[in-house]
Amino acid sequence: MGRLEGKSALITGAARGIGRAFAEAYVREGAGVAIGDIDLARASRAAAEIGEAAIAVEMDVTSRASIEKAVQAVEDAFGGIDILINNAAIFDLAPIVEISRQSYERVFAINVAGTLFTLQAVARSMIKRGKGGKIINMASQAGRRGEPLVGVYCASKAAVISLTQSAGLDLIKHGINVNAIAPGVVDGEHWDGVDALFARYENRPLGEKKRLVGEAVPFGRMGTAEDLTGMAIFLATSEADYILAQTYNVDGGNWMS
Repeated sequence: MGRLEGKSALITGAARGIGRAFAEAYVREGAGVAIGDIDLARASRAAAEIGEAAIAVEMDVTSRASIEKAVQAVEDAFGGIDILINNAAIFDLAPIVEISRQSYERVFAINVAGTLFTLQAVARSMIKRGKGGKIINMASQAGRRGEPLVGVYCASKAAVISLTQSAGLDLIKHGINVNAIAPGVVDGEHWDGVDALFARYENRPLGEKKRLVGEAVPFGRMGTAEDLTGMAIFLATSEADYILAQTYNVDGGNWMS
């Protein structure tokens, strides 16, 4: 039997990248997985490719109505939610004097409010069901420190770490463990856009920033989505029952705490 046999999970932003890697890993461990994503067509393709244990759920984390509808759909499909991974997030970059209100509001709407209100809706579902649960938020090494061009994103991920602490302390009385994972630099298609932004503001050729940050990781390379799945599985199991309100660095040694 897998370590998550008989469990059900909702993973937001899981149609691709890290979220999809989590979905694939959870299915291998025996869980039923709902791939929540604003792009339903892409989520449906991912679910079909992962297998019968995966379903697709349309979900816009900036809309509380959409969140509630998605939670209800997962309850209907699996009978309840045992595990939530708050993975949906976006990135933006600009010098402090150029940050726009629109960029700030969009990053915080998805990264912070999306995490909070998805956590809230699933926690209510878990409390009503009475079987406890595991909630895993995706933070970042960016939430551990400020960076000159990444002020809004860093602040949003610092908020996720703080929210994880508060929610963890509040929800454990219901048997719900809330923890977070803080990745470092993770390779993937999103890094093409990140690299292009750094190229623009730091006057670098395309690809140079990505190469430099990879070389700077003590482990010797950028991370992959698969590097994060072990922690995501562990925090969802009974092995992590005595762990709450913690944020775990999975970053190749970039940050020590």
